[in-house]
Amino acid sequence: MGETPFSLVYGTKALILVEIGEPGTRYNQATEESNEEEMRINLDLLEERRETALIKMDAQKQIIERYYNRKADLRYFKIGDFVLKKAFQSTKATNVGKLSQN
Repeated sequence: MGETPFSLVYGTKALILVEIGEPGTRYNQATEESNEEEMRINLDLLEERRETALIKMDAQKQIIERYYNRKADLRYFKIGDFVLKKAFQSTKATNVGKLSQN
């Protein structure tokens, strides 16, 4: 979906421990004021990013559903057709079986 679960929950990308131990440019250039400003902007855009991720998920599910429906083999039964019926051990009685009449 283009977003990490962490960014969808907290509104920012996660800093991994390597970046904290050996600071990179992203860590060095962050000041208190710029960090707070970026957090406010990210929190304002968080709901929009969540909605975008939801739309992408729905589109992906629709594609999968269309693919499945294209491959699915629909079978229609008529009255009088024989079908295989599952009979459990607990319900076995006389004249009860997979090919018995209903």
